[in-house]
Amino acid sequence: MVFMDRHEAGRQLGAHLQYLRGQDIVVLGLPRGGVPVAAEVAEALDAPLDVCLVRKLGVPFQPELGMGAIGEDGVRVINDAVVRDARVTPQELAQVEEHEREVLERRARRYRGERAPVGIAGRTVVVVDDGVATGSTARAACRIARARGAARIVLAVPVAPRGWTERLGGEADDLVCLDTPLDFYAIGQFYVDFSQLDDEEVAACLRRAAGRAHESADYAGRLEREVEVAAGVARLRGTLTVPEDADGVVVFAHGSGSSRHSPRNQFVAAGLNRAGLGTLLFDLLTEDEERDRANVFDTGLLAARLADTTGWLRGQPEAEGLAIGYFGASTGAAAALWAAAESETHIAAVVSRGGRPDLAGPRLAAVTAPTLLIVGGADLTVIDLNRQAQARLRCENRLALVPGATHLFEEPGALEAVTDLARDWFTDHMAPAHV
Repeated sequence: MVFMDRHEAGRQLGAHLQYLRGQDIVVLGLPRGGVPVAAEVAEALDAPLDVCLVRKLGVPFQPELGMGAIGEDGVRVINDAVVRDARVTPQELAQVEEHEREVLERRARRYRGERAPVGIAGRTVVVVDDGVATGSTARAACRIARARGAARIVLAVPVAPRGWTERLGGEADDLVCLDTPLDFYAIGQFYVDFSQLDDEEVAACLRRAAGRAHESADYAGRLEREVEVAAGVARLRGTLTVPEDADGVVVFAHGSGSSRHSPRNQFVAAGLNRAGLGTLLFDLLTEDEERDRANVFDTGLLAARLADTTGWLRGQPEAEGLAIGYFGASTGAAAALWAAAESETHIAAVVSRGGRPDLAGPRLAAVTAPTLLIVGGADLTVIDLNRQAQARLRCENRLALVPGATHLFEEPGALEAVTDLARDWFTDHMAPAHV
């Protein structure tokens, strides 16, 4: 079994765990890779999501080899066999542990901010990771949950090696795994996209989960539904959210290697929703098309899909008469500007986040929609490319730099700054559509 990405793995795992639905459940994701898997499981089970902070203790000269793990509340799991075989001294072990403890405490602040951990005493806890290899991290996570008073622990993963249950030593009450292949060498071999996550993606997953109930109350009148967009011969999946009395709808064009599940785009979209703007997060390519990397960088194809999607959106009752804007990220920004240059799209405003507007080439001069280019202040190469593209724009435009931010805007407060800039640009330029 091979999963497209962690989100697909989480959806399949969530479907497999439906027997738990309705119980008093908390889902704990192991950072970093386990959190997006856990987010899908939590959504499928309608359960709260939190992070279970665990850090692998890597052998000093071979850090990918785990010799144990540590977690919150002083939990510590050591694989004596690995320590012995790798000839790790007590001093080396102590140094690794001290470093990882500092990282763990720093990430606790980064991931949760001022939020307290979700209470798990007396509840069923579902511990989720993107896979099990040595099992040290999973064992530490289960011990953390047990120390916090969990009544029942379910360890659930998409993939693990044969015999994985023997490695857990009875730490969990139930063990769930979708696939246990014989030819297991590493977790990543069972994912098409196993790209490394950063701390902001983890924090964004947790923020969305923590704010889910609050946001439901805040926009009780909003409409949110899963949609299938007809774009040419393709059928593209997406999520359309339109608050009551929305001023317009922003269509998101994601970058290469991303999708409608992009934590960054979802974070920005939530901010726009709170400001009274609708959003459409959708996949520009089907799963089969994404396997051909040439499609991911085909700006003309992506722009055509975006234009078709705009036409589809205007036919939806929630968007009738509303202005439509584009938010493009990375290479998606080029597609957004390319599509905005088409006269029939009637786009009210465009925002680019860390984008490559230069890839829109000669189409830039035909863009009439007011355009905001947002770039990280430390993303020097992309700043230069955006300045070159800005020189070719003939519409109202602005280049905004987020101080200290790099290309992924993973620094504290950087994505919030992007959201504020995008919100203000769209609300200032959105007006009822006249088509």
